[in-house]
Amino acid sequence: MSRLRTALLAWDYPPAPSGLSTAAREIAESLGALGVAVTVFTLDRTGTEACGGVTIRGLGLAPGSALARLRRWGSAGHLAAPLAFRRAVLREHGRTPFDCLEATNWYAPASLLVGIGLPLVTRNSTPAAFTRGPAASPRDRLDGAAADGLERWQARGSAGLISNTAAHADRMVELYGLHSPRPHAVIGLSLPPDRLARGRSAPYPDGPGSVRLLFVGRAEHRKGFDCLLAAAAILAAEGEAGTRPPFVIDLVGVTEADVPDAVPASVRRCLRILGRIDAPALDAAYAAAQVVLAPSRYESFGLVYQEALAYGRPVVACAEDASARAFVGEPEAGRLARAATGAALAEAIRPLLSDPALRQRLRANALAASGAFDRTRLGGETLALYRRAIAAHQGR
Repeated sequence: MSRLRTALLAWDYPPAPSGLSTAAREIAESLGALGVAVTVFTLDRTGTEACGGVTIRGLGLAPGSALARLRRWGSAGHLAAPLAFRRAVLREHGRTPFDCLEATNWYAPASLLVGIGLPLVTRNSTPAAFTRGPAASPRDRLDGAAADGLERWQARGSAGLISNTAAHADRMVELYGLHSPRPHAVIGLSLPPDRLARGRSAPYPDGPGSVRLLFVGRAEHRKGFDCLLAAAAILAAEGEAGTRPPFVIDLVGVTEADVPDAVPASVRRCLRILGRIDAPALDAAYAAAQVVLAPSRYESFGLVYQEALAYGRPVVACAEDASARAFVGEPEAGRLARAATGAALAEAIRPLLSDPALRQRLRANALAASGAFDRTRLGGETLALYRRAIAAHQGR
C-alpha cells in the first residue's frame, strides 16, 4: 500500500502558544510516526521547514497584499484565509497529490476547498459561535453570521468528521445540521510526551504563604473569565476580613486591557497578569501553581484540563461543561462549581485555599488521571478515520 499523504490546515503552529497550535502539532506528529506524509499549511509564518517528521509551509499574508487587505473587511474578511489555503493546497496537490485534507472547523479555513475532489476531514474544536459573548453589536452579529455560515458549509462538505468528545460530537451535529450519514469519530487530543514527563516530575509547591492559583485562556465569556473576576472579588473581601488565606491568581493569555476598569484595587492586588507567554514560560506557570482555575462554560475538549492533570494540579472547573464533568469531576481531580457564577466558583475554590491535605489528595487523583490520551492512540484513530472518509468520498 502506498504511503498516505495528507495536508493539515492550521491557523498557527508551535512555537506559537495556543490550544489549536498544540493540537495541530500533536495530530501532525502522531500521524507522521505512523508513516503518513504530513504537510502542515499555517498562516503564522512564511517559508518552508521540516520539524518532527512534518513539512511545514508558511502562508503568512504579506502586509499590504490583496488578501491582507481583504482580511480587514468585516464579514468578507473571513474569506482571506480560506483563499490563501485554497491557493497553496491546490498548487501542491497539482504537483504531488494529497490523499486527504484535514482542517479545524474554527472559522472554516478549508471552506473554499469543499468540492475540489479531495476528501476533507473537519476536526471540530470550539466553533466561532461559542466564543462570542452574550452582547454583540449589529456589525458583530453580521460578522459572526458570516463565520458561522462558512463553518457550516465546510462541515457539511466534509467526507469525515472528528470531535474530541461524544458530547461535543452531538452538539456539532445539531449546530451544523449534519444529519446525512458520514464517518464521525470521537478522538481525544494528546499532549507532547516530553511535556507530560515534565509535568509528572514537577514538584508540588505547597509551602507557606499565598496559595498560587492559575488561569490559562482568553478573557472571554465562554472561558468563564467574568466568573473568575467575580469569585476573586468575593474571596479577596473574605481575605481582608481575615477569614480566608491569602491567594494570588496568575493569568496566562490575559492582558491589562482585558481586566475591566471597574475591578477594585483589592482584587487587582490578587492578580498577576502574564499575557501571552511561550511554552517554557507556560510550563513554569503550571509548575508554580497549586490549583488551576478553568471555569469554562464550554470546551470542545479542554486541553487546559489535560495540562493541569499532567502537572498533578487540582482543577476548579464548571459543572456546565461536559468535558469538565468527564475529565475533572469523574476522577475527582478537582472541584466543580455547580454553576457559572462568581458565587458558585468561590464556593468551589474556598476549601482548596484552606486545606493542604485536600489539595494533596486531589493532586494524587489528577496524576492518576493524566496521560489518558497519547500520540499512539491519536494517530491510529485519526488514520482509521481518514481511511473511512476516503472510502466514503470515493463511494459518492
